[in-house]
Amino acid sequence: MDVRRFGVGHRRPYGPEGSRHVDGVIIHSDARGAVSELVFARDARLEPHQSPNAAWLCVIEGGGWVLVGEEARRVAAGEAVAWPADVLHAAWTDHVPMRALLIELTGADDAWARGILEGRARLVGPGQGRAADRGEGRLAPKPVDPADFVTREGEPL
Repeated sequence: MDVRRFGVGHRRPYGPEGSRHVDGVIIHSDARGAVSELVFARDARLEPHQSPNAAWLCVIEGGGWVLVGEEARRVAAGEAVAWPADVLHAAWTDHVPMRALLIELTGADDAWARGILEGRARLVGPGQGRAADRGEGRLAPKPVDPADFVTREGEPL
């Protein structure tokens, strides 16, 4: 069993040069990607920067602001923001602290598999994957035994 510690007492200053009041700790890192905890104090700032890796900033407590490209948006606990590879991104807080998990993904984009998540199956074989249409059909009717019902009310016993 592999247990990693994070949270209070395990964080260090985090972020690109110029960032302020942001602490973090890397929970896991390998060739597939990295998972980090980030903590933004009030009036904290993770300076705008780019990364060659796509990432997700998953807000788990509090809230703040994020920038992706030229679009800024307020975020709160329970929201996750995609930071695409090679796109300028940043995060900051104003009056409320924020805690988030940062999940960085390395390697080639898996756009070919995205249809699976949206309900379209992918048939994958040698070479390119081919999209299959969503299945058509319905459930067979359930046989009804009249003895299961009280005939005067029509409700199950």
